[in-house]
Amino acid sequence: MKGKRRGVLILIVLTCLFLLLNTSFVWKWMYPIKYRSEILAASQQFQVDPYLILAVVRSESSFVPDRVSSKGAIGLMQVMPDTAEWIVSQAGLQVPHTEYLYDPVTNISIGTWYLNYLMARYDGDMVKVIAAYNAGPGKVSSWLRDNQWNGTRETIEDIPFPETRKYVERVLYYHDRYQNVYDHELQ
Repeated sequence: MKGKRRGVLILIVLTCLFLLLNTSFVWKWMYPIKYRSEILAASQQFQVDPYLILAVVRSESSFVPDRVSSKGAIGLMQVMPDTAEWIVSQAGLQVPHTEYLYDPVTNISIGTWYLNYLMARYDGDMVKVIAAYNAGPGKVSSWLRDNQWNGTRETIEDIPFPETRKYVERVLYYHDRYQNVYDHELQ
């Protein structure tokens, strides 16, 4: 009987702990929104889902604005300098200084413009867009053309590059998580 009481007590404590931890406050602490106003402004300007921008920023840099990857991608959205130059010329964006990729506002604008560009290229298909953001649109288009991957969420495991496969899974996870935690409050 003593063991049964102890088991019930442990179950009650665990249930209470779960209920206390499963609160909006805790979830928002685990999934913060940094650069909220910058992300919302870029989202509205370029008509891109703010949860997608958040997921990319979280996956790419964990909200660290001066992050530089081993391949040379810079800033919150980890934009390659050559890609950034192309985007700036295509979009007609005004950049504040030569170190513009380290500036959160500019980096988010450039990355979000690029997401919008990829959305147009892939007919709004977020899975293909995320893959192209990581591997490049040329690679994704060749995978689709050569039937290496059909571009669906259900077949992410068919993406030929392991890094891109993991990246797509991670961005989709963060997208879904942010959308659930913030219950569509950003749209």
